[in-house]
Amino acid sequence: MRAILVANPKGGSGKTTLATNLAGYLAKENQRVVMWDLDQQKSSLNWLALRSSELPAITRLGLERSETSQRVMEKNDWLVLDSPAGIQGKNLSHALKLAHKIIVPVQPSVFDMVATRDFIDRLMEEKTINKHKAFIGIVGMRVDPRTRAASTLEQFLSQYNLPILTYLRDTMVYVNSAFNGKSIFDLPFYQAERDLMQWQPLTAWVRE
Repeated sequence: MRAILVANPKGGSGKTTLATNLAGYLAKENQRVVMWDLDQQKSSLNWLALRSSELPAITRLGLERSETSQRVMEKNDWLVLDSPAGIQGKNLSHALKLAHKIIVPVQPSVFDMVATRDFIDRLMEEKTINKHKAFIGIVGMRVDPRTRAASTLEQFLSQYNLPILTYLRDTMVYVNSAFNGKSIFDLPFYQAERDLMQWQPLTAWVRE
């Protein structure tokens, strides 16, 4: 089983949007997917509760890890971890030990970039990262890649030599699909064509 950790210490950075849609993509690809919601708010689990049984299945896990949880994970192809804001210390180290890849969503604001800078610095100190057991990719959230904001974000991230996998635009497509427990990959193609194209570099990186 391969594990993807979606993490950023700042609330509202887009972690749950990324995690739920990533899980939806993998399930749509006929992969066996389990989602582990590490956040007390249980946003990912609430999304799964809305999800129709007619859609590609995604297995749920809550906060606590148990023998049952371990057996569930062993039976699946992918584990998607939706982390809480402010994750640090032992909780972060434990999540990193599970992860094969880490996706860090970042919005192009001063507050988001400062929080992300400190988080990436902490990630680089982790043994799991230093030994190349996990790889980090950045996703620009709610931003048009043609704007000055995107350019500022690229300049900020250039100091880390980390890939900016893609930019996801600010659109109600994500909001409306989430209301029904769907990802954009569950929508008719014509409703999410532009957004599906933006996801292509991200999904390729996840599966490479």
